Amino acid sequence: MGGQACVFYGAAQVSKDIDFLLLAEPENFARLQAALAKLQADRIAVPPFDPAALARGHAVHFRCSATGVEGLRVDIMTRLRAMPEFASLWERRTTLVDDEDIEYHLLCIPDLVHAKKTQRSKDWPMIELLVTIHYRENARAATDHHVDFWLREARTPELLVELCHRFPTCAAELTPHRPLIRLAHERLLDDLRAALDAEVRAEQARDRDYWEPLRRELEEFRRDHRSR
Repeated sequence: MGGQACVFYGAAQVSKDIDFLLLAEPENFARLQAALAKLQADRIAVPPFDPAALARGHAVHFRCSATGVEGLRVDIMTRLRAMPEFASLWERRTTLVDDEDIEYHLLCIPDLVHAKKTQRSKDWPMIELLVTIHYRENARAATDHHVDFWLREARTPELLVELCHRFPTCAAELTPHRPLIRLAHERLLDDLRAALDAEVRAEQARDRDYWEPLRRELEEFRRDHRSR
């Protein structure tokens, strides 16, 4: 669901860790613990590996030491900010199969775009690339769902202008929901760039607000850990 998923889609060249979204059921936690044992993975930070903490939105972090994966970091979550429950995300996932018939289940690009809307500046160029890749791969056979996604999530003035030109009716319908589309329609590129930047800052602020109570809880976890 993170950088490795972006690598699969071609929106990143490398990622130093692997982020997993897990269905929060006891048998899955047991499978995860078995996999972590095989990887010789140790928890490296708070919070503890606790389903209740995961259910509140925390991520649990591990570092692997087994041969071939030395130093690999694995991050586990069961809940993502402002996103549907696991079952919905799983139903619309992307499944890739490699030459050895190993399956990789990824968040679909629209869901991955939402997941990458964080306060971290490094995530936003990947969002831009993900939307561009999705447009390039589907532009010739665009569905209403595709067009809606592109108009809501495109991050470059040039792509937004092109979308408004190609799909003027859809653009007009979505303008009340994303007012900067009007700037793209009128080709006011400088104003559009400023509006896109403001959109990023607003989303980063929402992410900070979401994580603030969790950050305070992490501090409590750290204090409890140091006092033991």
